[in-house]
Amino acid sequence: MKQKKLRWGMIFVYLFIGIFGIITVFPFIYMILGGLMSYQETTTIPPTLIPKFFRWSNYQKVFEQAPFARYFLNTFITAATTTIVTLFTSILGAFAMTNLKFKGKGLIQLIFLSLLMVPGEAIIFTNYNTIAHLGLLNTYLGLVLPFLTSIFYMYYLQSYFTAISPTIYKAAMIDGASDWEYIWRILVPMSKGGLITVALLSFISGWNSFLWPLLVTNEDKMRLLNNGLAAFASDAGAQTQLQLAAATLTVVPVLIVYFIFRKQIIRGVVRNDLKA
Repeated sequence: MKQKKLRWGMIFVYLFIGIFGIITVFPFIYMILGGLMSYQETTTIPPTLIPKFFRWSNYQKVFEQAPFARYFLNTFITAATTTIVTLFTSILGAFAMTNLKFKGKGLIQLIFLSLLMVPGEAIIFTNYNTIAHLGLLNTYLGLVLPFLTSIFYMYYLQSYFTAISPTIYKAAMIDGASDWEYIWRILVPMSKGGLITVALLSFISGWNSFLWPLLVTNEDKMRLLNNGLAAFASDAGAQTQLQLAAATLTVVPVLIVYFIFRKQIIRGVVRNDLKA
């Protein structure tokens, strides 16, 4: 009797997960299929789920109608730059908060924690005024400057670094290693999973950026991918089939990065690669 109840319980769990899995995946599948439909098929009610003919020419039209290759380049440059610099500054900040002892450390940590509670939208116009006064509108530096450091990622890495025994740091100092050598020869290799997770999250955040690039760029050559989707809309209406095709192209690079590093991400989440 208990085994029967357990079996029915497992069936209910799998059914529940399956239903919500379909709900989660369906918009992505429809985006891919919609990018291969005609305009009429994407706007009919009830909606068309499977196109009669796969119109691969939609992807060609995406690059013909808008400088989508330029959008890709701009997005990659900004996402890669913010990822590399943010990872570097987060490592140094997390190391300082974990291993170094200095006056006012507790106050600085308190200030950082309080800043985490401030929503980014609350300071976006302050950042815009700063970038505008520096003359950095429509520049790569203006796109990335406010995002070259992250308190959240710093605290995320700090949780990794504190899991490493402090005796390792002391032993390294006794052996004559500098703080710089300890960071790159010991700390970074032992926290590889967490670093990959931070890098991926930062890259995805930069790749999906929309509001900030919309504010600091008004030239088409400096737009990013998500802003470029507006190129397929006009006063006459939106070319939904091209928007869906362009959105698919926008998502594909992120999926490729995820599938390449998925094992390291899972390992970073469960922290089974840390050895104190």
